[in-house]
Amino acid sequence: MRSIRPSLLLLPCLLLLLGISRTADAKRDLKSACTTCRQVTDNFKKGIERTAKQGFGGGNTAWEERTLSKYETSEIRLTEILEAVCDSSSFECNRMVEEHEDLFETWWFKRKAKHPDLHKWFCVESVKVCCPKGAYGPQCKDCVGGSDRPCHGNGACDGDATRGGDGHCSCNHGYEGESCLECINGYFGEVKNDTFTLCSECHASCQSCSGGTNQDCDECKAGWEEDEQDACVDVNECSKDPAPCGEEEYCINNDGSFSCKGCDKVCSGCTGAGANGCRDCAAGYHDVEGTCTDVDECSGGGGAAAAVCAADHQQCVNTPGAHLCVCAEGHEERDGGCVPRALSEEPDEEEPATEPPQAHDDL
Repeated sequence: MRSIRPSLLLLPCLLLLLGISRTADAKRDLKSACTTCRQVTDNFKKGIERTAKQGFGGGNTAWEERTLSKYETSEIRLTEILEAVCDSSSFECNRMVEEHEDLFETWWFKRKAKHPDLHKWFCVESVKVCCPKGAYGPQCKDCVGGSDRPCHGNGACDGDATRGGDGHCSCNHGYEGESCLECINGYFGEVKNDTFTLCSECHASCQSCSGGTNQDCDECKAGWEEDEQDACVDVNECSKDPAPCGEEEYCINNDGSFSCKGCDKVCSGCTGAGANGCRDCAAGYHDVEGTCTDVDECSGGGGAAAAVCAADHQQCVNTPGAHLCVCAEGHEERDGGCVPRALSEEPDEEEPATEPPQAHDDL
């Protein structure tokens, strides 16, 4: 028995994938063709508006209009409009105008009065690349819900107004189902019948619901719980033991959740924001009428020693939560102590420094 090569077994799958790809490309091409046609007819209408007050220009215009027909309905005006319909770089637009130039002439001279809607006459009825609004596909079938209210007014119909697409509904937020007549989880049908649904959002506490209040919840969301009246109410996570936040954080309760914020730097543990929310004061701070306040070590207050900077020629500088010992004015730090700065290093800013007189021994 002859074996079958693996490549031959894969052939049907490859052909199927190729067919699907070509079908998808064809649908995109149909949508693209309608878009191009819409561009052509929209620009044609703009051309009509742009040339509405023009004439032949130059020479004896009155004679030209009497003899050569009026500019308003002339072939010259049609040519001027068609020449400006497409950008030079738009290949599809220019190709469509070239291929169907005779149809534009027919509409311009014979159909304009009876069929004033150029898009409908040209794109929908003549070249058949578009459908009326609310219809889709090669046969221009009505979208789900009908052409007046595609997807029952709650979504977008794939291929709407083109010869492409499959008519599938992409529902607006809050709606689901093939016809967009169902409400997603978290929404309820405030008004609902066979052809119309108005979905409204549940109360913030509800996972699902039958109405708009916190007493209409079928199930509470995480962070909410039922009370004695069967209403979903917020869980205060901040009151739980143990506390949900760290030692140097305080808890903020929110609807359905909580958050942790860092304590103020003046605190050692806290119950809230700021210097008045401290459990204890951090080192370098002390409690003053319920608020942690900086200790001024340089004043000798707060239990600090009277002379915090005891070394010779030092002075104290208070900083938030601490202090610094620095050399007094006219001194500099050297070998761990403060010594007078040499006079040569402090020249007078107004007068140039002079050398000190040399010492002489008595004769």
